[in-house]
Amino acid sequence: MTSTRTCADEGEDGVLHRIMPLLGRRGPVVIGPGDDAAVLDVAGKLVVTTDMLVEDEDFRTDWSTARDVGVKAAAQNLADVAAMGAEPIGLVVALGAPGDTPADWPEGLAEGLDAECARAGVSVVGGDLSAAPRLTVSVTAFGQFAGGRPVLRSGAGPGEVVALAGTLGRAAAGLDLLAAGFGDRAGTHGPVAELIGVQRRPTPCYEAGRAAARAGATAMLDVSDGLVRDAGRIAQASGVRIDLDGPFESDLDAVRPAAEALDASGPAAGADGDRSFDTCVRWVLTGGEDHGLLAVFPDEKSVPEQFRVIGSVVAGDPGVTTGGLQLPVGTASGWDHFGGRFRGGDGA
Repeated sequence: MTSTRTCADEGEDGVLHRIMPLLGRRGPVVIGPGDDAAVLDVAGKLVVTTDMLVEDEDFRTDWSTARDVGVKAAAQNLADVAAMGAEPIGLVVALGAPGDTPADWPEGLAEGLDAECARAGVSVVGGDLSAAPRLTVSVTAFGQFAGGRPVLRSGAGPGEVVALAGTLGRAAAGLDLLAAGFGDRAGTHGPVAELIGVQRRPTPCYEAGRAAARAGATAMLDVSDGLVRDAGRIAQASGVRIDLDGPFESDLDAVRPAAEALDASGPAAGADGDRSFDTCVRWVLTGGEDHGLLAVFPDEKSVPEQFRVIGSVVAGDPGVTTGGLQLPVGTASGWDHFGGRFRGGDGA
């Protein structure tokens, strides 16, 4: 049940008093939340990344609980650390909230943050709290290299293979289901509910990043903005062409229930199967937020077990082709914070 008290009622100290007991202590933390700054016992190179979620831009409170937002905020930052081939070691979190925010919303956020941190073996080590016009969650994640090296986007070369750890299209399908109102329907269950769950609470495989680095990955990133768009970033940074030829059958099969549900419930009811297939392909190739890891390896023998080969690196003008599906998908397809949900590509 939503609290009748608000953040303004509780005041800053009251909200912090609610949050602090919910944050576990894991990883190389010497001094955690409660002092002016945290202290971590870190050896080697430090990795730092930051990201934020803004209400009605990156999440909606009628679609996601505060716990959902906490899980997602932690996951998208920890995935960026993993994409460098590093081991996560902690997060700091800043929350901006209107005064009329229910006082238990920050509690739910803290529970979600801590739950996802527990999956990665780290903790929230500090942060900040402030009044703001709308809910804003800003996370900074830290990581370290255990004797390894950073894996950049710029090291891919012709003749190498492209592989993915994780899934594709699920979060994008879940987003369209939420937009169509399926999140509020009592009868939403099974595969459709599972796809909505991926959008609300992604589960990146953090260990895959370290495994890729150990295996000699030459380039890697977190697929947050869509496979084609993010593969294009590796292609541009490395000065190569990437051909994505799959297999994508498992991803297409996973999102097909969403396409069928949307066709059956909307004005497109009765549309032919080709339209549903095109929708599935769009989700798989251009949908983001599953937070899988896309990496390039010298050859198939070096690909770790967490990854599956889905393409190759070839010489040519930087860009992306999708040879396996014979689709002219441009590298601009995918999520853009200032360009809307899915930008149409101009061909690869």
